[in-house]
Formats: sequence, C-alpha cells, structure tokens
Amino acid sequence: MSNRRIFLKSISQIAAASAMGVAIGARAQAAKLDEANPQAVALGYKHDTTKIDKTKYPNHTAAQQCGNCALFQGKAGDATGGCPLFAGKMVATTGWCSAYSKKA
Repeated sequence: MSNRRIFLKSISQIAAASAMGVAIGARAQAAKLDEANPQAVALGYKHDTTKIDKTKYPNHTAAQQCGNCALFQGKAGDATGGCPLFAGKMVATTGWCSAYSKKA
C-alpha cells in the first residue's frame, strides 16, 4: 500500500473513533429525575426539600438535602448528582427523599 492510502485510511479510522466517542459521551449524560417517576413517588422525592409534605414526613427538616446525603454521588457545588436509588437519573442537590441518610 502506498503511504497516501495508509494516511487516508488512518484519518478515516480516527474520524470514526472520534464520532463514536462523541455519541458515547452524549449518552453518558444522565437525565434529571422526574418527580412523577414511580420510584421517586414511592420515596417521596422532590427537587426542592422545602416542598416536602410535613404531615407525610414529620421527621424531615429543611437541612436534609440530597447534597448532604450519604447516597449522593455528585461533587460539592454540583447542581445535580447521581443516586443509586434512581439508577441512570440525576437528583437535585437541593432535593430530598425518604431514604435520606446524613453524610458522616
């Protein structure tokens, strides 16, 4: 094979690999959890901890937020983060659900 053919073949393979990487990266961005999701409803999840029904969850306090929960998988300062209870979905840092467990 000539050097030119090798070069063109290499360029096309690099372009294909780059396109695949972009597609995988786009798919990796998880969607924000919908409050109407059956799992979210079952756990009383809300995006805003101040919107929790006090009569249904009397032990809830406004200081309890996903961002300071042991299950929260986001970084400090992130608006959303992962939670193993809602696989593939992002929860709000200011959110809350009945599985809340304060970070140690």
